[in-house]
Amino acid sequence: MDNSTTRFPFTRLANLTLAFAAACTFAGCASPYSAIKEKQPDYHPTSGAVGKVAEAQTEIVKAIQQQPREPLAALGGYITAAEVASRQLQSNPKDTQAQSEYNFAVGRIIESIKSAQLDPWTKPLSVPASSGEWILTHKPDPRPQWNPALYTFTPADQFDVHGTYVDKRVTRPGIGAPTVAVARNLDPSAAGRLAPPRIFYGVTTIARFEGRRCVLAFEDPLAAETTRFQGRTVPMGANFTVPIAVMLAANDPKKMELARVLRPEKYAETARIIALQPYDPNRTVVLFVHGLMDSQATWTPMINTLRGDPEIRKRYQFWFYSYPSGYPYPYSASILRNELDGVEKKFHLKKKMVVVGHSMGGCISRLLITDAGDKLWMNIFKKPPGEVQMSPESRKLLTDSLIFQHRPEIGRVVFVDAPLKGSELGSNWIGRISSSLVKAPATLLSAGDDVMKAVSFQSGELALKRIPNSVDTLAPNNRFVLAINTIPVRPGIPYHIIGGDRGKGGNKDKTKPMMSDGVVAYWSYYMDGAQSVKIVPSGHSAHQNPEAIEEVRRILKLNVNQ
Repeated sequence: MDNSTTRFPFTRLANLTLAFAAACTFAGCASPYSAIKEKQPDYHPTSGAVGKVAEAQTEIVKAIQQQPREPLAALGGYITAAEVASRQLQSNPKDTQAQSEYNFAVGRIIESIKSAQLDPWTKPLSVPASSGEWILTHKPDPRPQWNPALYTFTPADQFDVHGTYVDKRVTRPGIGAPTVAVARNLDPSAAGRLAPPRIFYGVTTIARFEGRRCVLAFEDPLAAETTRFQGRTVPMGANFTVPIAVMLAANDPKKMELARVLRPEKYAETARIIALQPYDPNRTVVLFVHGLMDSQATWTPMINTLRGDPEIRKRYQFWFYSYPSGYPYPYSASILRNELDGVEKKFHLKKKMVVVGHSMGGCISRLLITDAGDKLWMNIFKKPPGEVQMSPESRKLLTDSLIFQHRPEIGRVVFVDAPLKGSELGSNWIGRISSSLVKAPATLLSAGDDVMKAVSFQSGELALKRIPNSVDTLAPNNRFVLAINTIPVRPGIPYHIIGGDRGKGGNKDKTKPMMSDGVVAYWSYYMDGAQSVKIVPSGHSAHQNPEAIEEVRRILKLNVNQ
């Protein structure tokens, strides 16, 4: 058999795959996001330590030795060490060595509870120690979502973390052991739509002493910069990076990014709003919307940096909208509107959201601040919904996607590298091949059959024989793209533009200014009426560019004052 003949199908498949990968440069970075490895943290007593610090170190060393064979006795030793160090801090709050011993001991208390599968949350636990018996308990929190029995706790210093998105560590020195809280298996109906399968949250563990009672409290380092300890207000320690790293490593969103483009129907249940922290009515929600062949992980560098700013931590809480990005983006926007209906019903938001959308996520965000009415429908079908012959299911899907008003809970939008007027990669040969690889869900295929019977394409428009997918809706000559750009955004909702420029031009039609991120040109991501326009030296992943992140920080601080 001719070897060239047998190789051809594989060669063509490889070429198609490469072409699709090129089209999906909308996705940004392809390196590993986060990898973690649990470890036993090193402990090295300070030579020359004296007084209570030396006493605390002795207790810690003894407890480490006891840990493998006598975990309960080791727990008693760590409690004793924390109590001794806390007394030293009471007499000298600036003793950094005493604070270090205290934080390490508190971290080991949490480690011992987890490793020995103890439960001081349901009822107080008696713990033996050389200094006498301790009663280990916790400070109740009136908020049900802060019940420690719902979580597994791991000290942050037990994680060895590395990866593209978590190479920058954001921490805050102070009292307490930074801890990763991971929700146990919750009843999905009780958790609601705003909870991912598992919630990863960073808390700070504080141990306070009332005689022989050790009272643990899990405090929110995003909500407060300080805590009360030994009768004084002191800085609260925090690690803002490790909880995100653990979440990324556990969920591994990267493995689904391409799959959610090619087979969106298989991942339909992943279309949802995800909250990174329990809802706080006093903080403004920032909702991040990712782009094509991407996931919520792409926002890690921005969130990691923003959380390093005390004012941002105090004023904002971060949510994601995650969705299968093979869907046509008007359909993804209709799902998001349904999600927002659930948010409003559940929480009755006190403060208007800020939405930050990257790439196709920016196109979705644009629809949230637009009063389309029936304009899009009439542009496409030329007659009202009741006069278009189609199944009830198709009519419902299409009216949800094409007939809508702006979302009143949204007060500001930031567009980052958003192909608002389309991208040449959506219409050229790379885009056409890429589009052919996306398998449309059965519901969209059925609606597409009805659409094709009712629509005739005009000269110059992207003519399809099926309903558009995500790649199609990024083509500049797609009918929806052409139509939406005839409808202005809702007056009174400020929006901002951030765009990347590689410094290589890139506009096929030479439209000035000659700027492009390599995927989306200035003529596409620019929109008249923007409150600000910031161009940063970047490819398509401008949302991870330090200058762009700084611009988002500026916009959020501006938003606080308006």
